[in-house]
Amino acid sequence: MRATLDAPSPRGPLWAVLVSTLFGIGRLRPGPGTWASASTVLVWGAVAYALPNPVRTPAAIGLAVLVVLLGIPAATQTARATGAKDPQFVVIDEVAGQLIALFAAPLSWKTFLAGFILFRVFDILKPPPVRQLEGLPEGIGIVLDDVAAGIYAFAVMQLLLHFHLLK
Repeated sequence: MRATLDAPSPRGPLWAVLVSTLFGIGRLRPGPGTWASASTVLVWGAVAYALPNPVRTPAAIGLAVLVVLLGIPAATQTARATGAKDPQFVVIDEVAGQLIALFAAPLSWKTFLAGFILFRVFDILKPPPVRQLEGLPEGIGIVLDDVAAGIYAFAVMQLLLHFHLLK
């Protein structure tokens, strides 16, 4: 399968569309959430390698907080403009969740791949209370369910690392 751009563009403030779709990545098909997660892993990997070790985790946390704080109003504006509760092309929530999954993970292809897979699994399966968070209003529900999926992925990742099942 190949990635294609989805049309038409949502109406709404340009900043909100750019943020909520991760500069258009949310328009890629198939699986816009997977494209956004993969892009996040690649960009975070490049950034993390450039940072000294002591600041990587605080930088990831700060970046995730920024993404959530920008993502909630952006997702709200885009959802309102399109009339959809959780438009599939809104992927800023995947960025936040994927970053959380990678908190404090060593820099290796194995941890990046494990974090990617774990986050996607929890995002798709939506174990409690992830699914319930989707019911929150507008951008809060759009973003916080993926934050919760990221927390699940982070917890499993840390267990794998603690028990030396992943290096």
